[in-house]
Amino acid sequence: MPGVSGERVVAVLGRGVVPAEAPILLADDLGALRGDGIFETMHVRDGRAWLIDEHLSRMTRSADLMQLTLPPRGALVDLIGQAVEHWSPALEGALRLVCTRGPEGSLGGGIKGGGPEGLGGGNITVFATISGVTEGMIRSRREGVAVLTASLGFTAESRRSAPWLLGGAKTLSYAVNMASQRWAQSLGGDDVLWVSADGFALEAPTSTLVWLDGTALCTVPVEPTGILAGTTARWLLDHADALGWTTAERMIAATDLLTSGGAWFTSSVRGVAAIRMLDGTAMPYSPEVTAKIRELLGYP
Repeated sequence: MPGVSGERVVAVLGRGVVPAEAPILLADDLGALRGDGIFETMHVRDGRAWLIDEHLSRMTRSADLMQLTLPPRGALVDLIGQAVEHWSPALEGALRLVCTRGPEGSLGGGIKGGGPEGLGGGNITVFATISGVTEGMIRSRREGVAVLTASLGFTAESRRSAPWLLGGAKTLSYAVNMASQRWAQSLGGDDVLWVSADGFALEAPTSTLVWLDGTALCTVPVEPTGILAGTTARWLLDHADALGWTTAERMIAATDLLTSGGAWFTSSVRGVAAIRMLDGTAMPYSPEVTAKIRELLGYP
């Protein structure tokens, strides 16, 4: 059965679980040609996907920004369940739920008002995959990450008045995200903290920034900046009182993180990773605090 040794599981809407090597995209699928689609990634633990409702709510927001109509939520929940059933509950997994606009020139191309064939018309492509959590992800939980800052080239509030920049949407267009991480790795770092042209910390290519200011656990506000709303970060802030902390959403200059009480990247699969170095300067770091956050979030 797929998943018992960490092999990839693939499930397609309307078809169920298929062999991992089975073709599921047409050559002219707009998700592959143009990155025209959206996705969510969930942590699979103890035989279940974590924070399904929160991820599907964010996916709905992304779809609205993309003018893309999703299948009914129940169909997506069923698809997730089909994939998880074929994954060993003894293994951590990374579940990726993908919706593309479908083949070029298809009926409506999945544009808002359509939908997947058999579920409202149109020909969008919807599938889920599960794969094992990489050793690099696990290492970053344990050892933290060295981070370099990189400017996005626009001010912190630019995306607020530029909806075509798709601020807040989790799209398949991740070429810039991956290029940012490769750039950092080429210089000996592990990851990137994107900053605005006016010097404010925003987010990482695949993670959300949180930091301690005294006893307040803080993160960057979503609405004015257009960053992606982090589901893991949101859950952490909603439960931060268990660690004796209050919470806040505020702007912070990237350089001011060096005098904070510590900073972390959070994401669905990695969980939490302490920022150990920022642009070559050591960050405040407590392995005990990081362990408490990781335990609260439920990551090994």
